[in-house]
Amino acid sequence: MAAQSPAPTKAGDAETIARIIAGEIGARPAQVSAAVALMDEGATVPFIARYRKEATGGLDDTQLRTLDERLSYLRELESRRATVLSSIEGQGKLSDELKGKILAVATKAELEDLYLPYKPKRRTKAEIAREKGLGPLAESILGDRKQVPAELAARFLTDQVADVKAALDGARDILVETFAENADLVGRLRTYMKGNAVLKAKVAEGKEEAGAKFRDYFDHTEKWATAPSHRVLAMLRGRNEEMLTLDLVVDEEATAPIKPVERIVAEAYDIPLANGRPADAFLLDVARWAWRVKLSLHLTIDLMGELREKAEDEAIRVFARNLKDLLLAAPAGSRATMGLDPGIRTGVKVAVVDGTGKVLATSTVYPFQPRNDVQGASAELARLIRLHQVELIAIGNGTASRETDKLAADLIALLPPDAAGKKPIKVVVSEAGASVYSASATAAAEMPDLDVSLRGAVSIARRLQDPLAELVKIEPKSIGVGQYQHDVDQARLAKALDAVVEDAVNAVGVDLNTASASLLARVSGLGGSLAEAIVAHRNTVGPFKTRKELLKVSRLGPRTFELSAGFLRIPGGAEPLDASAVHPEAYDLAKKIVSACGRDVRALMGDSAALKALDPRAFADERFGLPTVRDILSELEKPGRDPRPAFKTAAFAEGVNEMSDLKPGMVLEGTVTNVAAFGAFVDIGVHQDGLVHVSALADRFVKDPHEVVKAGDVVKVRVVEVDAKRKRIALSMRKDDAGARPQGGAGTGSKGQEGQGRAAPGGSGAGPAGRDPRRGAGGRDQGAFGAALADALRRKGK
Repeated sequence: MAAQSPAPTKAGDAETIARIIAGEIGARPAQVSAAVALMDEGATVPFIARYRKEATGGLDDTQLRTLDERLSYLRELESRRATVLSSIEGQGKLSDELKGKILAVATKAELEDLYLPYKPKRRTKAEIAREKGLGPLAESILGDRKQVPAELAARFLTDQVADVKAALDGARDILVETFAENADLVGRLRTYMKGNAVLKAKVAEGKEEAGAKFRDYFDHTEKWATAPSHRVLAMLRGRNEEMLTLDLVVDEEATAPIKPVERIVAEAYDIPLANGRPADAFLLDVARWAWRVKLSLHLTIDLMGELREKAEDEAIRVFARNLKDLLLAAPAGSRATMGLDPGIRTGVKVAVVDGTGKVLATSTVYPFQPRNDVQGASAELARLIRLHQVELIAIGNGTASRETDKLAADLIALLPPDAAGKKPIKVVVSEAGASVYSASATAAAEMPDLDVSLRGAVSIARRLQDPLAELVKIEPKSIGVGQYQHDVDQARLAKALDAVVEDAVNAVGVDLNTASASLLARVSGLGGSLAEAIVAHRNTVGPFKTRKELLKVSRLGPRTFELSAGFLRIPGGAEPLDASAVHPEAYDLAKKIVSACGRDVRALMGDSAALKALDPRAFADERFGLPTVRDILSELEKPGRDPRPAFKTAAFAEGVNEMSDLKPGMVLEGTVTNVAAFGAFVDIGVHQDGLVHVSALADRFVKDPHEVVKAGDVVKVRVVEVDAKRKRIALSMRKDDAGARPQGGAGTGSKGQEGQGRAAPGGSGAGPAGRDPRRGAGGRDQGAFGAALADALRRKGK
């Protein structure tokens, strides 16, 4: 009977997981254990990062997000490990050695390698051969190489085994399965393939014309280990659309009698390549056959799955980072704003909102074909600007955006300055997802009496005032600042993007008395139903005077209050600290600090000199350590501080309205609309975003474009090349342009459907995914860089 041992204890598993994660995020196991305990109790990442620094030793939100992700993976691994151990033990085959190996593996792939020989499977050729009594033959051939296989086989002829060939075929099937289920061998082969396998993409027969958008991959070869995510996802999309064939090959050019991968199989069983014993020639053929029919297929599927997962991870990471930059873009602030949703035949939709986002007026003007009522449109816009003292004009970046921008510019030039000598400021704003929002239940609830077409103009105005507050109303995937969003695992993408939104909202904080239900729903500990309950309470009872009044909201208990209160603000309320990020649980500590200064809390807030003169150590105790004391001092110094940058806009060059106006050497100002692994897209006001290839972002080597720019940045660029026919614009941010342009040129393709074209600060042209294999989630033609990048890499490889 096989030796049996109990499965690892739960406590031991938790300690192991803590050690593994600690090593990965640069922390101590005790820190990880503390964070895990808080998460298991229902605490959110923003709450732990901000208000439980003493418990976790100051783990930040990035570390905590990684911890959360790895915790899920490792717990799934532990669960699967227990299942595997139980299954093998139930078969009576769990030896101490096997158990030790199973307990030692660190990945799901390694675990499945070990489980493969014991995994219930369909009736295989090997199993049929064993049923015919050929198991001992296979063992004899493998165990005694001096005997001649044919002579051994002759002893196993029966009614079911007609001749020697049938016996040897059965033995081969058994040995092939044995080789293929050798976990150590599979592991060595996997490691070898990761370092040497090559992806080969070719155009499918007869699909040259239909698959023209994949032409960069009609005859493309790339190492598995170094293939970037955007090209992997492009090739996979081409294969899925049956325009490309995609294979993973290894040792294809090997000229030796036996390929290196086959040699690895042979060496695992001490099979010499030549001059061996009588059974070695037979076993060498078995080794070759095992690779070709079993191991190769198994590992190819395995590695292609891993490649897709890695590519998806990178694509999701890029999307998440761009979304964070977009959400945390500079708000224009509480100023009366006019939103213009451009259109030609259907007219330009107009909405004016006050500083709080409340709709004051709506209209539709028709300055373009077929009416061409420029005078009437200008008069209506001027009337609304004067009536509502509009300070900002937000212009959507879709169809007719540039024409609407010019209309606004001409109007502003004619308007007299206000009493302060100022005129309205116009800004082109990304309308990404505006149509999705306009038709949503959220928009219908907010503006039930407003036509769907006018809701978009309201959203455009509000997203200039506060991008975060408005964009949280839209499903993150509809904002479109990523690559290949429809090609990645949608559940993983949604989870990652929701985490970004949650972190962004809680980093900024939310005004409890003005925030929408959509914004409140993203606050730590709340969620949709409680957010609606808060709004309903606010509408019925009136504004909240203190944070404590939250406890009067239906179904909002002490635990939810603990998780959410610190992120909710009440400016001008009865308790001054309610306007800050100081958590109510630490009010006594904050007041102790205030008392030490002998000042009123309102008088002390913002007095940097007085606060910096205090010694934080004097206020730390067993409950609140130095991290919390320092946070309170910082918050008193700058109460309710907004981590977002100051608002500024790009000034588009006069007279540069179309691609035809661009000339190489021009220096222009523009706004970064999207950042990908290969470079950054920049709106320079000509309907087509230009591409600054990663090699042209700076006068130094740049590995990751995010090191230099992020979505929403205002940058100066130099025009390097304009290809009007293919609608490509190559830009550079280098001072020395020599060699800045990637070989073959680069730029962007044609505009997609919704929100294509220019984007406002913090915005990004985006919409439904286009058809180009390299086009990002927003439909922007990311194939613009394709030929250039592919050609550059091929040349570098020569």
